[in-house]
Amino acid sequence: MGKVTGEPFNTAAFLAAEGRGRTISNHSAKDIFFSQGSPADAVFYLQTGRAKLTVISKSGKEATVTLLAPGDFFGEESIAGAGTLRTVTASAITACTVLRIATAEILRVLQAEHRFSTFFLKFIVIRGMRTQADLIDQLFNSSERRLARALLLMAEYGEPGAPETLIPPVTQTTLADMIGTTRSRVSVFMNRFRKLGYIDYNGGIRVHKSLLKVFLHDQLPEEENSSQPKLLDPPPSPARTAKRAKYV
Repeated sequence: MGKVTGEPFNTAAFLAAEGRGRTISNHSAKDIFFSQGSPADAVFYLQTGRAKLTVISKSGKEATVTLLAPGDFFGEESIAGAGTLRTVTASAITACTVLRIATAEILRVLQAEHRFSTFFLKFIVIRGMRTQADLIDQLFNSSERRLARALLLMAEYGEPGAPETLIPPVTQTTLADMIGTTRSRVSVFMNRFRKLGYIDYNGGIRVHKSLLKVFLHDQLPEEENSSQPKLLDPPPSPARTAKRAKYV
């Protein structure tokens, strides 16, 4: 059998430069990369800047699904198959540099290069875990604790390297969309965090390590506006009662 002489695949170089099926573009804040309902024909990789994914309901209400940081892929639904449509709108929050990878090219590399496929699969798994954590956070935590978590994630606490304590510009409306509450309640919580010394909030938002400490130890002070959502048990029925009896 002949000896393989090819160089190992360089994932970092692949994601840093243009090439076959890959183009790099620079965007200003509020630029749209793709819109909800448009054909999904490429995967995107955020090289620099911050971006967000939003969704619009049938009634016209817009909500922020997640914020994106450098090193994030988005638009990966394009690898699901021909005819797939975008389920969200992706847009820039700050000036961004983005690598666009055509669907055919990323499928080719996923099949041919195990280094890249492992790297990409790891990202997808971590994103799935993050989505699950977001759902649990939404179901069980108070809106104030959800805001604290969102701020810590944007500051990249817990990620490798030093946290980016000064987070990118984000409106209270966007924060409210992310945690499932109103802008007025976010304003109350932000002012309280500032008074307690957890953040500096004067145009930009700087997140201090003290917020991480009280969050990890579940020591956020109680506040009337931060009540937890109530999970209601459905009313009993003969079928449910019989089913439960099997496990008693």
